[in-house]
Amino acid sequence: MGIQSSAKSEVPVIKFSIENDEDLHPQSTKWLETCSQVRAALEEYGCFLAEYESASSKLYDEIFKGLKELFDLPLETKMKNVSDKPYHGFLDHTAPFVLPLHQSLGIENATSFQAVESFLKLLWPSGNHHFCENLFSYSEMISEMEQLVKKMVFESYGVGKYYDSHIASTTYLLRTMKYRIPQMGEENIGAEAHTDKSFFTILHQINGVNGLEIKPKNGDHWLRLQFSPNSFLVMAGDACLAWSNGRIHSATHRVIIEGSKERYSTALFSYHKGIIEIPQELVDEQHPLRFNPFNHYGLLGYFSTDECEKMPSTANAYCGV
Repeated sequence: MGIQSSAKSEVPVIKFSIENDEDLHPQSTKWLETCSQVRAALEEYGCFLAEYESASSKLYDEIFKGLKELFDLPLETKMKNVSDKPYHGFLDHTAPFVLPLHQSLGIENATSFQAVESFLKLLWPSGNHHFCENLFSYSEMISEMEQLVKKMVFESYGVGKYYDSHIASTTYLLRTMKYRIPQMGEENIGAEAHTDKSFFTILHQINGVNGLEIKPKNGDHWLRLQFSPNSFLVMAGDACLAWSNGRIHSATHRVIIEGSKERYSTALFSYHKGIIEIPQELVDEQHPLRFNPFNHYGLLGYFSTDECEKMPSTANAYCGV
């Protein structure tokens, strides 16, 4: 019983290397080309696969090892991961929108060493220093990628002057996720079709087990993503859709579990503290104002209500003009 694998991924692939200053120096030919590719991919697909040349396979191996130990902890231990923000703490099949194959834990302020350390001490009272250092380095690396993409998007739209203040108000949630193998007769849906409420989400497939699928902007079929060891999916959320005045697409995605291996993955979500304003530069005759200024965590909270569950667009319902 279950959904069959979908078509092979057609999502754009873009190469990145934050260590290559010459290639990605602002205003260089390579920088401008990459900005154009990023913007086009986000407008057409709502996402792209980033080939991250600065990545470390050794670090990924350590993260995978740590995640296996993390999810092997007793349920009562994992349930200590709580938050007053929706979808920021421990989630399993008892939570809304989450299916039986899925478990995940959330680390708020994931680019703070103290926050990562506090999260792990909650689960391992004696500490887990090695995993803490690796998890913090991992979060830092992915947040640098998110900021690079965001800078490219802001500059591509001619609103680079707002970038620094936006970054100053950005906070990151790292979710660690495990999908178990479906049992006989059990549905193989790991996560229902949805859009994220983040500004950007960066997804990483830790142990090479595929399952993430994207629905194209103008299509009813699904594209199954084929990750390479050093690829990350950069995906726009509903907050980015609203900020861009509807120019950027928020990608609908789901997880389908097939095969005989459990799936481990991570997702770094960027959120904005306070009110997000729609830049005046993104409003014109061809793009009339579609969204009002909005509170990002208010958008997330609205999504968690029963009223919003069946709505096709959380952003339109929450802050649409």
